[in-house]
Amino acid sequence: MITATMVKDLRERTGAGMMDCKKALTETNGDMEKAIEYLREKGITKAAKKSSRVAAEGLVLAYISENQKAGALVEVNSETDFVAKNDEFRKFVETLAKQVVMNNPKDVEALMEQESIEEAGKKVSEVLIEKVAKIGENMNIRRFVRFETTDGIISNYIHGDGKIAVLVNMKNADNELAKDICMQIAAAKPEFLDEKSVPAERLDKEMEILKAQAMNEGKPEAIAEKIVQGRIGKFYSEICLVDQEFVKNPDMKVSDLLKTKNAEIIEFARFEKGEGIEKKEENFAEEVMKQVNN
Repeated sequence: MITATMVKDLRERTGAGMMDCKKALTETNGDMEKAIEYLREKGITKAAKKSSRVAAEGLVLAYISENQKAGALVEVNSETDFVAKNDEFRKFVETLAKQVVMNNPKDVEALMEQESIEEAGKKVSEVLIEKVAKIGENMNIRRFVRFETTDGIISNYIHGDGKIAVLVNMKNADNELAKDICMQIAAAKPEFLDEKSVPAERLDKEMEILKAQAMNEGKPEAIAEKIVQGRIGKFYSEICLVDQEFVKNPDMKVSDLLKTKNAEIIEFARFEKGEGIEKKEENFAEEVMKQVNN
């Protein structure tokens, strides 16, 4: 059974009309991912990206070592935006990022078991529990990423006071160039560094969709395959960092900018607060009263 909620969710994820979404779900027996592919094949929607609406609160912050040879991003989630603006909560997240740089934990579980650099003698997990009890709201250390280099620099950019955070590892780059690349990543949301970084299955799926689009436009199969080769470049220019138009100068690609500086991007990461996390909608007045009662 196709419900109104399913239609609403598909519309939010694709931007397609309500009737188109309902038809897509009906044709695919309610399979959300197949419905997205159906809409793309019909040319009704151009992207299969999930809604960009943030569904959880908290902060994403960074820490870079003084010599810029190591850096980390950390995301810690909270229930409400009130906590995200709390100075103690912010300090906790900043300290976690520093701990990741200093102690290099394997994963979040290992980080939780480390002795906290904020409070000696206590594990990070114990400090987290104390913060939850003191602030009065559930919190979760969701993820982190850490980069290290011996012959380059690590740089970062924080947008929206902790809503988006970017970390980049570069060679032959100065701070100005590294900052420009970070801002590019924050604004253009690349998924991969370059074409060879795109998984084969992702490329195959995109080519299938592009071919279906062309054939649905009435093109013969042989012509459709040629059209796919022409359109795949646009796919790369959207998801690959070096193939994107440089946001400060759309007349050049990021790869062109790097060539002029003889610089290289080794790796990057982009965290957006709450991305991919579902959160139930709450009445704002009730949320305020909850904080007052706490």
